[in-house]
Amino acid sequence: MPTYTPKRSEIDRKWHVIDAEGAVLGRLSTEVATLLRGKHKPTFTPHMDTGDFVIVVNAAKLSISPRKGADKLYHRHTGYPGGIRTRNLDQMMAKRPEEVVRLAVKRMLPKGPLGRKMLKKLKVHAGPTHPHAAQQPTARPLPARALARPSA
Repeated sequence: MPTYTPKRSEIDRKWHVIDAEGAVLGRLSTEVATLLRGKHKPTFTPHMDTGDFVIVVNAAKLSISPRKGADKLYHRHTGYPGGIRTRNLDQMMAKRPEEVVRLAVKRMLPKGPLGRKMLKKLKVHAGPTHPHAAQQPTARPLPARALARPSA
């Protein structure tokens, strides 16, 4: 039986809105990465971009434990000798919460040109509003396992 490969005309891209308020970063990111790759569709093909567009709102209201906020580190390099710069998760959330979500999703996508193409379909906003209403996105609720449990 021949392998099925969808044609460009058969790829149907939808827009999804995910509210990140009270969500756990890693579990939110896996849901977003699945939608971006298109693994939720029967036409999924590993070497093609068949995924949907995803809008994440309320990125600043993620549920992060105090220990993870202090211990999780983000490194970058300026390009100069000795130019490594390190920030922890609390500092990143205070300065650029959109970047925290984008980096978590980026690291779950394929490396190379295909992953970069998929990442362009991710739109992250720190607040509850977004400028993509013209695309008529549908609200996609996160599964219960992705939301933080209230502490007792």
